[in-house]
Amino acid sequence: MNIIIYDFGTSSVKTCLFKIDSNINLVVRSRATYNLYTTKNGGVEQDTKEWWDAICSSTKKLFKNSNVKPEEINGLAFCSQMQGTVLVDKEGNAVRPPMNYLDQKGVKEYNECMRKGIIKVSGCNLFKLLRNLRVNYAASVSAKDPVWKYKWVENNEPDAFKKVYKWLDIGDYLVLRCTGKMVRTADTAFATFLYDTRKGREGWNKSLLKMYKVKPEHMPEIIQCHELVGGLTNKAANDLGLVEGTPVYGGGGDTTFVNIGAGCTRPGDTHICIGTSGWVSTYMDHQTADINSMITGVMSAKQGYFNYYAELETAGKCIEWALNNIVLDKLDLYSNTTKVTDMDDNASLFDFFTAQAAKSVPGANGIIFTPWLHGNRCPFEDSKAGGMFFNIDIKNDKRDMLRAVLEGICYHLRWLLECEMKKTKTSDTIRLVGGGSLSSLIGQMLADITGRTIETVENSRIAGAVGAAIAVAAGIKQEDMLKLSRQLVKVNYTYYPNLKNKEIYEKNYKVFRKLYKSNATNFHKIN
Repeated sequence: MNIIIYDFGTSSVKTCLFKIDSNINLVVRSRATYNLYTTKNGGVEQDTKEWWDAICSSTKKLFKNSNVKPEEINGLAFCSQMQGTVLVDKEGNAVRPPMNYLDQKGVKEYNECMRKGIIKVSGCNLFKLLRNLRVNYAASVSAKDPVWKYKWVENNEPDAFKKVYKWLDIGDYLVLRCTGKMVRTADTAFATFLYDTRKGREGWNKSLLKMYKVKPEHMPEIIQCHELVGGLTNKAANDLGLVEGTPVYGGGGDTTFVNIGAGCTRPGDTHICIGTSGWVSTYMDHQTADINSMITGVMSAKQGYFNYYAELETAGKCIEWALNNIVLDKLDLYSNTTKVTDMDDNASLFDFFTAQAAKSVPGANGIIFTPWLHGNRCPFEDSKAGGMFFNIDIKNDKRDMLRAVLEGICYHLRWLLECEMKKTKTSDTIRLVGGGSLSSLIGQMLADITGRTIETVENSRIAGAVGAAIAVAAGIKQEDMLKLSRQLVKVNYTYYPNLKNKEIYEKNYKVFRKLYKSNATNFHKIN
């Protein structure tokens, strides 16, 4: 069967055509970009027209570069960035620009709701926290969470809010554009933290909607990720260059499908992703939470299973920043190379980056980098935290700084892994996916820093898209997606810890762990 998956990221869509039989093969892939628009009040917004144009152009490119015909497509789905907010009217039009997951305009709304109260835990009202935790082991304890985006529009743009018919996440909005149907998949519904995960009670929780003063009529019907939503409308089919009626499946969020695409489908299986953001995730058949470390079990693509998920806001984004500001000459003295915006278009520069970083030594000759370029979420929530190079010496050079960036990302991921171990058993062998998995230096570095065996898999850069394709195939075939994943996902590289590097990494890691606490007050004074 032939399946199209839209791997819809923060700044680009990777449109993938998969052929699935006894194996899963990427036939062809195309890519298109769109913009992020930042505002002075903490806003990070996007444009629905740019989204749709990118999807349409990238879909048409698939058929120019393959022998597959549009009528041979058996299904499509979206694997999308999560925790965005798209508010639509009855006709399905966005009433205002969509807000990306990084948007934190709702700081005031968050503070007024969650920071008030006599008894607090982690700075949040204990009563509200407990009500949320009882329902779904999670809570809206970050100003970046979707409910505060929704409330910000209600409080600051009343004319737009009056037009709202349904509240969607980004992938759900794109399904709407394809089918005309307004639904949410269970995983994106959970990401609002207004969803009840208790067995037999799954769905929107009326008590939480009332507590946060969210209108129940704004909440769409909920479906499962592998379910059929409907067929492509005539207009969508014409725009995309596909056939009217082509089946569109629920799909879901990027974090939802990565474990499926990584082959981590047994309870206790752990994977690490180094993409634009980064995370550590352990697959579980039950739910738990660590409110102190800001970790919870988010919904899996399969009902009844959860990904115990700890996030680093900027992982690959740190590499992109270092490419633009350390590797390239930002002052235009020597280089005319344009700004790096996505590693897909700059694979040779990424290879150059890692090759130069490899010329430094483990420990980066004493430099430690903190990868908090847009604040941080886990294991501490602080939008004021910043990145820094600690302990630069006159002997250091750019290669040390580049290596420090990679090591800093890995140190933070180890920190997340150790936090997860407080609540669950993580696997001895960890799967590495995302763009970082393409680098043997990063694979070995992660093995050395965590002390774990690290494996990568085929198509690891697009593990989310692979997982979504497997979910769609499972929906078409009426098979178990977890079993299908284990059949189709194959390991291609393995990295074992090099004990020679243990001492230096242990020393630097201990310092890394102390850098936030030592500088938290200063971050808040400056930022």
